[in-house]
Amino acid sequence: MSIDPSAQIHASAVIEPGAVIGPDCEIGPFCVIGPDVVLDRGVVLQSHVVIQGATEIGAQTQIFPFASIGQIPQDLKFKGEKTRLKIGAHNRIREYVTMNTGTEGGGGLTQIGDDGLFMSSCHVGHDCKIGDRVILVNSVALAGHCTLEDDVIVGGVSGIHQWVRIGRGAIIGALSMVTADVIPNGLVAGPRAGLEGLNLVGLKRRGVSRAEIAALRSAFSELSGGNFRESARQMAEGPIEGEHVREMLDFILGPSDRSFLTPQK
Repeated sequence: MSIDPSAQIHASAVIEPGAVIGPDCEIGPFCVIGPDVVLDRGVVLQSHVVIQGATEIGAQTQIFPFASIGQIPQDLKFKGEKTRLKIGAHNRIREYVTMNTGTEGGGGLTQIGDDGLFMSSCHVGHDCKIGDRVILVNSVALAGHCTLEDDVIVGGVSGIHQWVRIGRGAIIGALSMVTADVIPNGLVAGPRAGLEGLNLVGLKRRGVSRAEIAALRSAFSELSGGNFRESARQMAEGPIEGEHVREMLDFILGPSDRSFLTPQK
């Protein structure tokens, strides 16, 4: 066990031998930290937080009461193999959030980026890959192997099906069930979610230029007129206006075994 002298640890916390606690960490009452856990500088565990497994937590991340981090996957194929969970810096992980380690079949790693907000009662399943500045609103559930790129927002009580990819800047409305891939900057809503359009508010908030947004809207309109993947393939063969259009086309033509949510007719 390695505990930096500057760490503040409540007398009721349990830290198992082998754990690494970095400088300026704060560990509140009744927290439990397993032997393979590594906390970087300034991590704050408020109280009653359980962290197990081979779990790394990045600097200045805050975890709120009753979160359970790094437990084994909820996957019947899991047979006790050594897998990991890696969480980046400056995340806020609220009450009752659960995040699982990976599985051997999924690459052995669940990975969370930086600056995320995971609201109360969210679940991040095994082998998920989550980018930076992602927001999961209360009670969102990500099944195994999901990929959420940077700046994705998922509305409350939504479910994301296993293996689904959600592209950068997309927004998912509350109470949505997402069963297919979502293009970058897509706007998705509905109990059996459909692609309603583009996340124009998100694009503007991130400072994307009017010209880029206009090019993206034009490309999206062109995609909406026929077979989604075939339209993207034809567009990619011609001149492409703007990095966001290129990103969208690359995402659609990228490797995936799933279909796409396509524009509603």
